[in-house]
Amino acid sequence: MTEKVQQETGKRGLLTVGEMARLFHMNIRTLRYYDQLGILKPEYVNPETKYRYYSTNQFERMNTIKYLRALDVPLEKIASFFNEKDVNTMLSIFADQRERVLEKQRQLIQIERKLTNRMEQIQAALSAPYGQVTVKQLPQRELVLLEKDFTLADDLELLIRDLSRDHRLDEAIFLGKVGVSISQQDLEKNQIKRFSSIFLVLEAEDNFAESDGALPAASYATVQYQGTHQAAAPYYRLLLDYLAARGLKMTGDSVEITIIDWGMTNDSNKFVTELQIPFIAPKMLKF
Repeated sequence: MTEKVQQETGKRGLLTVGEMARLFHMNIRTLRYYDQLGILKPEYVNPETKYRYYSTNQFERMNTIKYLRALDVPLEKIASFFNEKDVNTMLSIFADQRERVLEKQRQLIQIERKLTNRMEQIQAALSAPYGQVTVKQLPQRELVLLEKDFTLADDLELLIRDLSRDHRLDEAIFLGKVGVSISQQDLEKNQIKRFSSIFLVLEAEDNFAESDGALPAASYATVQYQGTHQAAAPYYRLLLDYLAARGLKMTGDSVEITIIDWGMTNDSNKFVTELQIPFIAPKMLKF
């Protein structure tokens, strides 16, 4: 600080921008931004040097700003408060901010559930007994789907884009939840070279109200294997043989979901796909 500035600030009892910033443990750029917004303008600006100075009279205003910012109140609302400084205005700001906080809490809870679901799914896939048929009792699963005949020769990514566009879906909800189906009729004929639909399994946390249908709650013969859709054929035959050998009646289309693929890893040895076929078991049959 030059001697001239020291004399000027001492005489007026003013603080430079740097001194004000140090006193309130903040960045000089933040003070300049507050000045631009009009929520904390300097007490005095030297007309010759354009240096800005603050006074102790502004400390209360600064404390209010820091308090509201600690509550994550937007700067626009802080500016609005100073334009109409009143207890009711402050109460309104608090009420609005509480709603914002509660909404963030709801969003964070949903994110935590989605993370937990995905982690459990991936961990189960990494430790699965590959190539071994397992019977699972699965709950009803809501879907959005695109009913269309296609084969592996078609570009699945383009079909996924069609599904996304038709339903105005958020791309962030796709990872690990896109599946394809082979119709029950084709499975019964042992025809496993074409698909009848592509779908997205919806979770409650996706906040998507309009589903196209649902996979029913049922018993499913399932198998997980290391590979993607291209490697599915022998595992379909494994499931069909399993059902036939036990006299189990197929009750719907297959479910084929790649749990781990290029979206998660560059190591193709860690790719995991699961096949599921719903069935009805004789009442006395035990697993």
